[in-house]
Amino acid sequence: MSDLSGQAGEYLRLRRALGHKLDDAHRLLPRFVAYLDTIGAQTVTVEAALAWARRPDADPASSVWMRRMTVARGFARHMAGVDPETEVPPPGLVTFQQRRRQPFIYSDADITALMAHARRSIPTPLRAATVETLIGLLAATGMRVGEVIRLERPDVLWAEAVIVVRDSKFGKSRLVPLHPSAVAALAAYAEQRDRLQPQPKSPTFFVSTVGTALLYCDVCHTFRKIIDATGVGSPRHPRIHDIRHTFAVKTLVGWYHDGHDTQARLPRLSAVLGHQDPKYTYWYLSAAPELLSLAAARIEAQGPRP
Repeated sequence: MSDLSGQAGEYLRLRRALGHKLDDAHRLLPRFVAYLDTIGAQTVTVEAALAWARRPDADPASSVWMRRMTVARGFARHMAGVDPETEVPPPGLVTFQQRRRQPFIYSDADITALMAHARRSIPTPLRAATVETLIGLLAATGMRVGEVIRLERPDVLWAEAVIVVRDSKFGKSRLVPLHPSAVAALAAYAEQRDRLQPQPKSPTFFVSTVGTALLYCDVCHTFRKIIDATGVGSPRHPRIHDIRHTFAVKTLVGWYHDGHDTQARLPRLSAVLGHQDPKYTYWYLSAAPELLSLAAARIEAQGPRP
C-alpha cells in the first residue's frame, strides 16, 4: 500500500468520525489514489487532479467530472496539512450545469389506463388495490412518491379532507387538500386493506401483502412494468415522478383557463407541492407548450406596460 493510500484511508476514517456522508468519497477516492500511483505522483497536484477528473470515460455534460474534482479537492485539503508540496485545486476548474429532463405530462386517459392495468393485472387483491390507489393519490395531490409511502393512517384527516405530510423533503410539514373523489377512493382502499390485512406490521396507510411498509424501489419497479405493459408514453418511458409534474402543470393550466391570476396563486401551489420557494414551482411553466402559449396570450391581452 502506498503512502497516499494510507493517507486516503486515514482521511476517510476522520471524515466518517465527524459524521460526514462519504458515498462519493468511498467510491471515488481509491480510484484517484490509484491514478496518482499509476502516474508516479507523490502527492496531489492541480494538474493530476484535473486530468483524473476530466478523464473521457464519462460524459462532460454529466455531474461525474464535478464529483470527481470535489473528492480530489477534499483529499488535497487534508494532504496539505501533511505534505507542504500538495496543491489544492481551486474551485471552478470543473463546472456542471444540471439539465432537467423534460417531464412527460400524463393525460387523464393515461392515468386511468395505468390504474386499470394495476387493478386487472396484479393477481394479489391487496397489492392490486394498493398500486391502483397509490397512482391515483399521486395524480390527485402531486405528492412525492416517498411522501405517499411514508403516509400513516392518522395523517389522513377524513373530516377535513386533507392529508398531513410530515417531515417532508426540507424537514417541514404541510397540508394537502383532497378532492371528494380522492377521499372516497382512499376510504374504499382503507376498507379493503383492513379486511385483507387486519393486523398489519406497519402503521403506514399503504401496506404490502404481508402488512409491512412499501419499499420505494419496489413501487418504482412495479410502475415501470405497468408503463411497459400499457405502452403509455411510448417510446419516452415516462417516470412515476412525472405524475407530480403533471399535477402541477394541470393546476396551472386550469388557473389560466379559468382566468385566475396565476402569478398570485403560485405560492399556493408551492405550498401544496412542498417547495421552499415559488421559483422552483415556476419552472413548471416550461414543462408544457400549452402553458407557454397560455402565458404568452395572457401577457399579450394585458397590453404593454406603462
